[in-house]
Amino acid sequence: MKALLIIDMQRIAFNPMTSRHDAEGVIERINQLSERFREEWMPVIFIQHDGTAEGYCMPGSREWEIIPELTRQPDDIVISKIANDAFYNSSLQSILTKCGVDELVVTGCATDFCVDATVKGGLSRDYKITVIKDGHTTANRPQITARLVIDYFNYLWSEMAPTNEKIKLQSCSEFLTERPVLA
Repeated sequence: MKALLIIDMQRIAFNPMTSRHDAEGVIERINQLSERFREEWMPVIFIQHDGTAEGYCMPGSREWEIIPELTRQPDDIVISKIANDAFYNSSLQSILTKCGVDELVVTGCATDFCVDATVKGGLSRDYKITVIKDGHTTANRPQITARLVIDYFNYLWSEMAPTNEKIKLQSCSEFLTERPVLA
């Protein structure tokens, strides 16, 4: 079974001070994916960073909240994490096991931090992984634009040595038109 991971799409990451590449498009595509997963009764998992140890993004604060532009439903799963890798000291692994998940469909923010660490964390745990190549975002960095960061990580993931299977990269539209989509 597949699960949709929506990583760190929180208010702290989407504000006027932290412009994200193609934010509106990424949000729209994540909403399309989550709608399809819900229609097929597959888990939609929102992952929220808890920055309490660093003194920011604390649970219950406005900056910690999932951005309101994302569609959420009562049956969606919400997991808190404290590190870049969403598997580290969180309930993610046990929830995936309980739900019978063997494939992760990964989206979210930021490409070069939490998305990358979670992709690698899932790979090292032998999950099949599909990264939605137009479903993750980041900000410009001091030496490189956000677009180049995204392109680089899409390339990197596609070339990584597989543990179970090679990481699959698909656009949102490719994923949604593939049949069977969620089998």
